[in-house]
Amino acid sequence: MAQHDYINRKPKNNNGGKKPAPRKPFPALLAATALVLVAGFAYGLWYIKHNAEPEKISPAATPVKEEPAKLQKPVIKPFLEEIKEHEIKVEVKEIESKGPYQMQCGSFRTHAQAEEMKAKMAFAGLIAEIRRTEGSNGVWYRVRLGPYETKRKAESDKNKLKRIKIMGCAIWGWT
Repeated sequence: MAQHDYINRKPKNNNGGKKPAPRKPFPALLAATALVLVAGFAYGLWYIKHNAEPEKISPAATPVKEEPAKLQKPVIKPFLEEIKEHEIKVEVKEIESKGPYQMQCGSFRTHAQAEEMKAKMAFAGLIAEIRRTEGSNGVWYRVRLGPYETKRKAESDKNKLKRIKIMGCAIWGWT
């Protein structure tokens, strides 16, 4: 099969491709309507201006000269003086502390896993301890923080641990 050169070939009888779009006729009816509306509006304004009744103005009475008001010192009312000297008594109830708190962030079967968790907590600036406990189901190594005087301080450290992606810490009373 012979190769054809389509790039250098010129189209047959195709006078440049597109035909020019037919011209639309001037919208004479629309232009005439707009002209009539503008002329009617102008005539309406002229009619209102020249045929409106002038307002009836009543003759002004002789102007009375007013003296500028003198500034007076504010009068301190008696209740304001009472408020200044009044004393408010509030009863302050002491909140009972429920005791020191501790936070446990993990319980592992091996000491190495517990040490790894303790190291992650050290990077957050928290000092943890590992406690070995023996139960009916074997030996567990618990990673704990505390004691905390208030639960708020424990919650603060819990949020620090959440920022470094250590989740699941529980806050309990100190035992």
